[in-house]
Amino acid sequence: MENVNSVAQALVLMGKYIGAGVCMGIGAIGPGIAEGHVGSKAMEAMARQPEMVGTLTTRMLLSQAVCETTGLYSLLISILILLVV
Repeated sequence: MENVNSVAQALVLMGKYIGAGVCMGIGAIGPGIAEGHVGSKAMEAMARQPEMVGTLTTRMLLSQAVCETTGLYSLLISILILLVV
């Protein structure tokens, strides 16, 4: 009976690690794509209108910060999976 409990505990621990990894992996894909897209379009806009570089840079950084929040949420959920469940 003791061996069955240790196997069950090992499976739960393995599930926690896999779940946290999948959560962080999938949660990092969206922000990575979005930040790349925002940066690309900002560079195109700066190339077209060099006089707007300051304004475009500020707005680009603000947009990238908003995009990054979903990655931070997935990190929070991953930490909660590891510590609470």
